[in-house]
Amino acid sequence: MERPKQKQVNQSENETDAAINGHFDGRVKMPGWRAGGAAGDPSTVPSSSVMESWREERTRSLEDNEMSLPSIAAAYTTILRGLGEDPQRQGLLKTPWRAATAMQFFTKGYQEKIIDVLNDAIFDEDHDEMVIVKDIDMFSMCEHHLVPIFGRVHIGYLPNKRVLGLSKLARIVEIYSRRLQVQERLTKQIAVAITEALQPAGVGVVVEATHMCMVMRGVQKMNSKTVTSTMLGVFREDPKTRDEFLTLIRS
Repeated sequence: MERPKQKQVNQSENETDAAINGHFDGRVKMPGWRAGGAAGDPSTVPSSSVMESWREERTRSLEDNEMSLPSIAAAYTTILRGLGEDPQRQGLLKTPWRAATAMQFFTKGYQEKIIDVLNDAIFDEDHDEMVIVKDIDMFSMCEHHLVPIFGRVHIGYLPNKRVLGLSKLARIVEIYSRRLQVQERLTKQIAVAITEALQPAGVGVVVEATHMCMVMRGVQKMNSKTVTSTMLGVFREDPKTRDEFLTLIRS
């Protein structure tokens, strides 16, 4: 489909918002952002600090896991006692260690860097039509109640002479979802990571998820789902591009 021409704006209109967990908030500089100039226009090319921020994420090492495992297991032992259980009974003897190991796996995204995933998977390609990977399974942990969030992620982007290996989109989802999260931040982090790595004309991310903190406790609504979206660049500014993306992920 034909993309609308964008009007040039002052650089001050493309200022970057505050950082979110190692990434910048939604309004990153990019071709086509906020009705910015055409691809390659200096006023819309991301600054080096924005482009490189995803390379400097803080991570948790395997050595950190080994060192912290005893203290996490001890904390679970305390929780069991606080719940009125006997940690020494047969069924619970190894539970604190199992739970500690499981929690480290549930949050293994802290151990991984986006740069390690993307470095060998960004390719120069003269393709300027939409790329979509939808129905990516997602498992995360609610940072408010430490119970699961699970659902699906749909990602689309409009390339600007560079494309990303398709499986790497799923890997980006895995890295950010395997952390303590809120769905709103998770959605934005995925979109901004793709933006910073590829500098595309636009990115759209939609997440549909079930929160066990709403199903198992609180309001206990079994069939509730939460849908969040982040639209950057032409996905936000051009209704036709956005509608095309939303139509395709539901087809």
